[in-house]
Amino acid sequence: MRADERQLQAWMIGGLDGRAADHAALLRALVPLLRAFYRRRVPGGSDDIEDMVQETLIAVHTRRATYDRDRAFTAWLFAIARYKMIDHFRRNRQHVPIDDLADILATEGFEDSSNARLDVDVLLDELPAKQARVIRATRLDGLSVAETAVAGGIGESDVKVSVHRGLKALAARIRGSER
Repeated sequence: MRADERQLQAWMIGGLDGRAADHAALLRALVPLLRAFYRRRVPGGSDDIEDMVQETLIAVHTRRATYDRDRAFTAWLFAIARYKMIDHFRRNRQHVPIDDLADILATEGFEDSSNARLDVDVLLDELPAKQARVIRATRLDGLSVAETAVAGGIGESDVKVSVHRGLKALAARIRGSER
């Protein structure tokens, strides 16, 4: 199960306060998030992705004192991840087509993006656990339906149906709150 923003931030703050178990839990929880982040953005092999994941984890560890406890953790994390990705492209003299320029180059909007993620987390918390889990995995973390099915120990069709029903329920809730 993947940790949400609140849990990641709690582990980060716990680590900053000297709780080694919280820091270790944070680093473990970041691995699948970072893999999904890089998988969606970096063409090429998994070796490059694993290298960037490790570099990012090291940066999170060594730069943890720069984290502002009053800000969203994922904004800080993904800023580091973006810099590591850009460093990787520069090191390899790699030119990459930019599908979403704002996503990669944004340096101001991280807080807005994180707040939106928190809003999504709040909405997903209102869904049944399985629907929320598969929507997070497929729509937010970038896993395929097959990967999500294997990770959840369920069938691919179950993943598809749960995503569809969950998104339908979210759309109804959003429409209801706009009235």
